[in-house]
Amino acid sequence: MRNSISLKVFLGVSGLVAIAISFGILISPTDFYALNHIDINGDVNLLSEIRAPATALLTYGALIVSGTFIPRLTFTSVALSTVLYLSYGFGRLVSMVIDGLPGISLVVSAGIEVLLGVISLLYLWKCNCHWRGQVSSQGLVNITANMRSDSPKG
Repeated sequence: MRNSISLKVFLGVSGLVAIAISFGILISPTDFYALNHIDINGDVNLLSEIRAPATALLTYGALIVSGTFIPRLTFTSVALSTVLYLSYGFGRLVSMVIDGLPGISLVVSAGIEVLLGVISLLYLWKCNCHWRGQVSSQGLVNITANMRSDSPKG
């Protein structure tokens, strides 16, 4: 797959969204969740439970952004972005059905997550179509040759 400018921009935005959210949670989870009218109330156990996935989110965001700069990681970054945002969005939608509608900021968050997830899925489908049928003699997909940047061969 050619690393198009639009894909690079998308991966940058997708990864930076995850990184920004994770920093907000890691630095001040009480303030971050208060934006959505959620009172953590200094519960040390809850803070631990909140910061752990925030650290994972930071790692995911960094990996997604790395696909912008490291062509070998582009497919992995697109796949991770797809799984990350669709799972968050789907989880919020399930919660809306079971628990009812949350505040408007969380409904908007669900919309953004679903949007980023669907865009990621479209890029993933485009990647998969490009690599389909390129199977080596050992049965492994040889994607590294297709992950090179758009630079001309010398």
